[in-house]
This record gives sequence, C-alpha cells and structure tokens, in this order.
Amino acid sequence: MNNLAIIPARSSSKGLKNKNIKELNGKPLMAYTIESALLCKQFNTVMVSTDSEQYKTIAQKYGAEVPFLRSKDASSDMASSWTAVLEVLNSYWELGRVYDTVCLLQPTSPLRRPDDITNAYKIFEEKKADAVTSVCEVDHSPLWNMKLSEDLSMLNFRKMNQHDLRRQQLDKYYRLNGAIYIRAISYKNNVIELLDSKEYAYIMSRKNSIDIDSIDDFEYAEYRIKNVNIEDV
Repeated sequence: MNNLAIIPARSSSKGLKNKNIKELNGKPLMAYTIESALLCKQFNTVMVSTDSEQYKTIAQKYGAEVPFLRSKDASSDMASSWTAVLEVLNSYWELGRVYDTVCLLQPTSPLRRPDDITNAYKIFEEKKADAVTSVCEVDHSPLWNMKLSEDLSMLNFRKMNQHDLRRQQLDKYYRLNGAIYIRAISYKNNVIELLDSKEYAYIMSRKNSIDIDSIDDFEYAEYRIKNVNIEDV
C-alpha cells in the first residue's frame, strides 16, 4: 500500500501557546511524532500540515515533508484536523500523487511508539478494515461515576452498589486517545473520500496515551520521558 502520514501542526493553538514546537526535553513537541512516523517504516510520505513558515522549517529539520502550507480556512479555530487532511490529499492529487491510506498522527501524543503505528497497520490489514483508531483503557470505570443532586446526597448512588465491586470484576471501558487515526482513501468519481464503515480499535497502553492539551499534560509527558526507560515508554 501507498501510505501517507499527516502530522497536523497549526501555529495558533489556544490552550498552550505554540505547543506544537514547545521544547519537550530538548526537542520540539512535534519532533517526537515525526521521528516515530519515520522510524516505523510504514509510510511512503511523512508530511506536516502547518500554516507557519517557522513550523515548516522545524518539521523539515526533523525529516518531514512540507510541500505546501495550510490555507487560512483549514487553519481556523472552526476547522477540524480532517479538514486539513482532505486539503492535503487534494493538494497531493493535483501534483499527481495518490495514496491508499492516510494516517493522522497528532503531535500532542509524543509517547506514541513506532511499534504502535506498525501494529495499528497490522490490524488494518488483518481485518481488511476501512479504518483503525487508537484507544486506551479508561483510568476508572464509568460505573463508579455518578451525578449528584443539589443536596449532595449519595443515596441513589449507593443503591447502585457499583462501588462495592472490585475493579477486576468490572467490564473494561475504553476511550479515544488521539494518537492514531488510519483511514482508507477513495478517489471514486474524482471525489476524495475517507472511509470508515469498517472501523476497528487499536489498543494502546494508558501510559503511552497522554494527549497534551495543557501545561500539566506537558510537564507529565516530560517527566515520563526523563524518568522512564525507553523500553517502558
């Protein structure tokens, strides 16, 4: 298959300013995702979609391709990452380059390993899937969650008896972790479409599933990188 990795890195992040190039243990945040994408040997092209010349220079330094900058429409607060993906696919198509799959790799998941990407693609191939999305187990079962009434009474929650169950007895629940999104691409009738009707999960470890959105997330990721052996990351 002809596989494309897209790393979305717009410059106007609101929660944590310039987080995509903020130095994490001596390297720009997005460098971790670029390096993982290149190391996994899964992609014909690894590119960064950005609206910034500064980001472009940094991305190219770490080995990513940046053949064009993202448009203003695809860089707005209202635009999703998938808007940027479709813009990239159309731009490559105009250059005569088409792909079988696209893998969206958000730079805010620096602990994602090359093996995670490779194993997600194995599921994609084994299942003959249209889509594979990474997930991780939740920290605490939703069966231990509750709504409180205005008087803060615990009566209804106690009646549920879920708090009396041991964690090992509860079903496992999972959440999207934002690290890996693989999609098959259709170019039928000269219209680019991302397929997802046959979608499967790739389960990542919780400790590798940090998704940086705040300074607390950033500091925890840095702690992990500095204090955990690479075999355990």
